[in-house]
Amino acid sequence: MSSTSKKARIQYNGKEKIKILRKHLIEKVAVSEICDEHKIAPSVFYKWQQQLFEQGQMVFSQTNNGEKTKACQLEQKIMVLEEKLIRKAEVVSELLEEHIKLKKILA
Repeated sequence: MSSTSKKARIQYNGKEKIKILRKHLIEKVAVSEICDEHKIAPSVFYKWQQQLFEQGQMVFSQTNNGEKTKACQLEQKIMVLEEKLIRKAEVVSELLEEHIKLKKILA
């Protein structure tokens, strides 16, 4: 690989994302500081925040016995699958970019 290739991305799990978002929402730390500290783009931070607020309603949509309703389960599954699809598209895009670079170098 060339020395200009992109660095490997850090994959944060759900608990880590909540911890990062909490710093801004509760501790009032600036988004720029958080993004620099965790090496993430502000757009990623705001995407996580949007997902938190969209999925947060499911916490309050639980039935009395604590089980999620069928609709909430489906919404959550859809969100997980959409995230996987986005991640897959990003990886394919990066691989294609590297392939084109190598093709130009070898040509």
